[in-house]
Amino acid sequence: MKPPPPSPARVSAAKRLRHAIEAADAEGIQRKDMVLRLTLSDVAHLKRDASLALEDISFRDGVMRFLGVQIEPGGVAESVLERSEPLA
Repeated sequence: MKPPPPSPARVSAAKRLRHAIEAADAEGIQRKDMVLRLTLSDVAHLKRDASLALEDISFRDGVMRFLGVQIEPGGVAESVLERSEPLA
């Protein structure tokens, strides 16, 4: 009997979120118009990710930010980047 195939490597939360933010940037959405609604698990992974540069994550005035985008922890089943279109 053959062993099961290896499971695909999971992409880190930081890489997934960075990709989503960069895609929104490419569409012309400003980072101040974005909010990351993250699972508590993804928040914990970001806080412990040793591969992140110091300037990638910040904690200021009680607000956590990743790449300049405000993080709202918890209350979601899956992490999502919310983007609001600026009013014209």
